[in-house]
Amino acid sequence: MSSLPLKFHVTHPLITHPYHPDLMTGEGVVRLARAAEAAGFDGYGFTDHPAPTQAWLDAGGHDALDPFVALGFVAAATERIRLIPNIVVLPYRNPFVVAKACATLDALSGGRFTLAAGVGYLEGEYEALGVSHAERAALFDEALDVLVKVWTEDSVSFEGRGFRAEGITAHPRPASRPPIWVGGNSAAARRRVAERGDGWCPFPAPKGMASFVGTAPLDGGELLEAGIADLHRRLEAVGRDPASVDIAFTCKAGGNPAKADFNVEEHLEGLARLADLGVTWIQVGIPGDSPTHAEETLQSYADALAESRPRPTSREG
Repeated sequence: MSSLPLKFHVTHPLITHPYHPDLMTGEGVVRLARAAEAAGFDGYGFTDHPAPTQAWLDAGGHDALDPFVALGFVAAATERIRLIPNIVVLPYRNPFVVAKACATLDALSGGRFTLAAGVGYLEGEYEALGVSHAERAALFDEALDVLVKVWTEDSVSFEGRGFRAEGITAHPRPASRPPIWVGGNSAAARRRVAERGDGWCPFPAPKGMASFVGTAPLDGGELLEAGIADLHRRLEAVGRDPASVDIAFTCKAGGNPAKADFNVEEHLEGLARLADLGVTWIQVGIPGDSPTHAEETLQSYADALAESRPRPTSREG
C-alpha cells in the first residue's frame, strides 16, 4: 500500500453504541475483512468487551463481538491477512483458555495470529467477570508466563493466583508461536515488551482520556518518541535488537480518512515521521456508520497511499 516500511491494520468498526446492525452479522464481518485484504491491508481485528457497563456505553463506549469467535470467521474467509485483536484483556480469562483459543486460531489459519493483549481498565467489567481489578497487572504477567509454556512445552505445571495446573499438555500447538504485542502506554508495558514481548501497541491518549483509563498520556509526537526511546533502551539492556520488535500506533496527521477533507500529503508526512521513530504498524480507523462507508474508506485509503508511490521514469521502465 505504501512505499514506507510500514504495515497497516484495521479494527472492525464497532465504535459506537448502538451499532449499525449489519456490522454484527457474519456476512458483515466477512465482507469487511475480505475488503481489507483485497485493498492490501496487513491485519484485521476486534476489540474485547465481554461485559461492558451501561454507564460506560452511555459515556461513549462501544459494543463488541467476541474477538476469538469473530477472528475465526475472518480466518476462514481470508487467505493472507493477519488476525490481530485490539486488544485481548488477558486477566479476563483463565490463561489456559486463552492459550487454547490462540493456538486454535493460529493452527487453523496457517500461522496468521498475533496476540495483542493488555491489562484493561474497566472496573465494572472486571467485577462482572469475577476477576480482581486490583490484581490485573499481576494476572497479566502470570498469563504471559502460562501462554508461552502451553504453546511450547508438554506436561506444564504452574501455580497460579487462582488455579493450580499439574502436568498439562494442550495440543494442537500453534503453527508457530504467535507474536505477543503488549498494549498500554506505561513504562510497565514497555518493560513487559522488553522482557518477553514481540511488539508494543500503545494508543493515543491526551491527558484527560489517559486519566480516565488509568494510563500514561501519549501523543504521536514527543511523548511517543520518548516512549520508543525508553523501549529501545530496555531492549538493548537485555541484549535484544530494537529492530526485531514491532511498534503499532495511529497516524492522526491529515485528518480522518473517511472524510472528504482528508489530506493525503499531510498524512504521508505523518506516516514518514512515525516510521522514522521506529513505528512498524499503523492502526487505520474506519467509520462504523455503515459497512458500505467502511468498505469505501478501506479502498480509498489504500488507493491514496498507492498513488503516492514514486512512479518509475521511462528510463527505469
